[in-house]
Amino acid sequence: MPFPKLPPTAAYLRFGNPAKRNALSLAVLKDLRGQLERHLTSPVSGRVLLLPPFGPAALDSVRDGEYRWLVDAGEWRRERAGLPDVLVLRSEGPVFCSGHDLGELAGRDELAAETLFGECAAVLSLLRRSPAPVVCPVQGLATAAGFQLAMATDYPVALASTRFCLPGMRIGFPCVSPAVWASRRLPPALVYRMFATGDSLPASDLAGAVDVVPVPDHAEAQDTAAAAFEDRVATVIRRLGVETAGQAQAFGKWAFWTQRAREGDGDPVDSAGWAGRVMAFQSGRLEDAREGIAAFLEKRAPSWRT
Repeated sequence: MPFPKLPPTAAYLRFGNPAKRNALSLAVLKDLRGQLERHLTSPVSGRVLLLPPFGPAALDSVRDGEYRWLVDAGEWRRERAGLPDVLVLRSEGPVFCSGHDLGELAGRDELAAETLFGECAAVLSLLRRSPAPVVCPVQGLATAAGFQLAMATDYPVALASTRFCLPGMRIGFPCVSPAVWASRRLPPALVYRMFATGDSLPASDLAGAVDVVPVPDHAEAQDTAAAAFEDRVATVIRRLGVETAGQAQAFGKWAFWTQRAREGDGDPVDSAGWAGRVMAFQSGRLEDAREGIAAFLEKRAPSWRT
């Protein structure tokens, strides 16, 4: 089914792996990275235009002219001619994203796992440093790295009934990296509860981190809810990509996440990169993680080593 038409200042980032519930295989991640780089590359200079690193010292680079396109309106128009002012990350089906493709991790060594998690980290970094705000309509279950993907965007939107989950602990493979991104948007105690138990929560419990669209409780509720969801997504895209200035959105995004990093949370790009290496270590070295992944793929109960 085609996605709704976007205004000229917006563009879709599409991903899908329908046979595996939109799992983030290496091929899917590479394709997403390619889409992001195309939408962020200046047609004039050929540079990938990214926001400065999220640290207070970066302001000196901005003042010194290294990011002139970010502060000079004429340079913004010249360097970013034809580039979108808002990006919209979407998938299709009842599952937004089921996380990493565990089949690609089963039986792989730590180095191979690092390749997969490294590609994911690159995608998350591009989402966070994109000068175009990224809106993320979450149309179905977002689990593990799928939850992480939604939390790495600037503006997730979901129906109140849509569920989010960090299920890795249930298969002996804790969702360390996804928990980093979730804990930057939600109370850490809530995230740890999800992380430790694997319980899923509806978007209504994540209000604040997610723009929650109420679910009607009358007949034809499903069609009405879908329409309300798309209406809200369209409103957000219009507000970010049409009704406000692109340069202001970009500079404001950098300043907002920089001050959040200064408050003690740190930059999730850096923290999640480290956490991704931890997950690669788990999948390559820890027996319970390897057994849990195998049991999940073989649709059987795991036989824990510990």
